[in-house]
Amino acid sequence: MIKENLQEVERRICEACKRSGRDRSEVQLIAVSKTKPVSMIEEAYAEGIRRFGENKPQELRDKYEEMEKDIKWHMIGHLQRNKVKYVVGRAALIHSVDSVRLAEAIDQEAEKKGIVMPVLVEVNVASEESKFGVRVEECADFIENIAKMEHISVEGLMTIAPFVENAEDNRKYFAKLRELSVDISAKNIDNVNMRDLSMGMTGDYEVAIEEGATMVRVGTGIFGERNYNL
Repeated sequence: MIKENLQEVERRICEACKRSGRDRSEVQLIAVSKTKPVSMIEEAYAEGIRRFGENKPQELRDKYEEMEKDIKWHMIGHLQRNKVKYVVGRAALIHSVDSVRLAEAIDQEAEKKGIVMPVLVEVNVASEESKFGVRVEECADFIENIAKMEHISVEGLMTIAPFVENAEDNRKYFAKLRELSVDISAKNIDNVNMRDLSMGMTGDYEVAIEEGATMVRVGTGIFGERNYNL
């Protein structure tokens, strides 16, 4: 099942790139493996997948210890300050920085480990009460603030779009994040590189790619429905 699902996802990514005049190499597929057993990750790994996304810090830590070391783990879920120690040094990228205090905790942990931790700033583009993330109008000031920290590097933006029946309904949010990225890039803030736009999930990643996503986070489309009872 995973092999066939990956082939279908790959086909759709290629088609979306073609429609938008982009090269396939511009888009990274993050296989969202949260709640999934190592055996399923190994299946995807056997098909060449090397980027996996996790929501829970302890789950990322445990899978990191168990799996091959050429995997790049992505922390895509909300991160609490007291869980930062499980992620820094194991994750290749943290997608969900949404407060100065969290950025400070990541900076301090990275300093302890002698590394610079790449992060994305999570933006609540649709201003949903139920979602984390900084507001669009606060984003530039927020980034200028956290960019002063020596042990993190801001590599771009991330958003979780609303759950919709029709993926087209989210196009405006993806376009807005892209626009915000361009505006912030133009400010030439030290220690900030608007290289990545992490947006789009199983239901809408093709639209996200058409609007400039460099990372799409696909879980259900690869691994099937999640078991939330784990």
